[in-house]
Amino acid sequence: EIVVHEGEKVPVGTTIARIGGGILEPEPPRSDGEHTPPPPVTPDAGGGAPPSPPSAPSGGRRRVTPLARRVAAGLGVDLDSVRGTGPSGAVVRADVEAAAAGRGPAPGRSGSAGADRRSERQATMRDAIASLMARSKREVPHYYLERAIDLTPALEHLDVLNAERPAARRLLPAAMLLRATALAAHDAPALNGHWVDGVLRSSDRVHLGVAVALRGGGVVAPAIHDADRLGLDDLMAALRDLTARVRGGRLRGGELTDATITVTQLGDRGADLVHGVVFLPQVALVGFGRVAERPWALDGMVGARRTVTATLAADHRASDGHAGSLLLEVLAERLAVPEGLL
Repeated sequence: EIVVHEGEKVPVGTTIARIGGGILEPEPPRSDGEHTPPPPVTPDAGGGAPPSPPSAPSGGRRRVTPLARRVAAGLGVDLDSVRGTGPSGAVVRADVEAAAAGRGPAPGRSGSAGADRRSERQATMRDAIASLMARSKREVPHYYLERAIDLTPALEHLDVLNAERPAARRLLPAAMLLRATALAAHDAPALNGHWVDGVLRSSDRVHLGVAVALRGGGVVAPAIHDADRLGLDDLMAALRDLTARVRGGRLRGGELTDATITVTQLGDRGADLVHGVVFLPQVALVGFGRVAERPWALDGMVGARRTVTATLAADHRASDGHAGSLLLEVLAERLAVPEGLL
């Protein structure tokens, strides 16, 4: 059901469409063993109806989404020749478009308008990110620090907590990293705030920006408000909620503008460390790389410990290396005593 039609303007969060269940289910077979063909597609502006998509081979159970069928009809693609990459080998829209890419759309069609709009949005976002980052590197005298942190105590404590919880309530290591960062930022006023009109405006509240990659490309860093006042469970819930709303396009305006310090994590992408760029008008960004077993000296003995490299990118107008080093020190101390993070 199309609730909001193309070209209409509605507030963020408005339901724009509803999709029924069973999208990937095979269509009921006819008495002759073949699938029931889809309904005919509306004729295009030129008055000619596009060809109907071919039905599945006799007796077949091949899955094709309705959207893929409509796109195939518009592009004149023979579905029998398309390899499906969706769940259980289903043919999805991207498969049809990939099959058609080598020869272009069918006569009378201008291609996928939806794909064009997505491409335009991605290009706009890339331009916005490039502009912001270029301005930050141009205006902000960055300095960078890094510190290796032994995460073994924190992760062992997390394993104990999660063993007693259902899957839906288990905590991720990211929650501990965010919690420790929020507490460290609370104790570092020179790194928690905004640089405005040549002056640092420190904040006594920690609105923790969390960098989230978008599926279509690009990144946003909305804030978890008062992150230093949230317990570990509440912070985990806030992180899940924020990520879901980012992916669903349901962020509130203040979440994108009032972060006082940002955290970026690229460990799940395999990066050992990240040297970030400060998000203006903030004055600091904390980065975390991949958690991995590495050699670590402890009590005169060398063994394997699970460690992470934390980095700090900061604005030298607002702080110096001494203040930055203290933040990383407090961050490491907090993670060494995970009971205090609850």
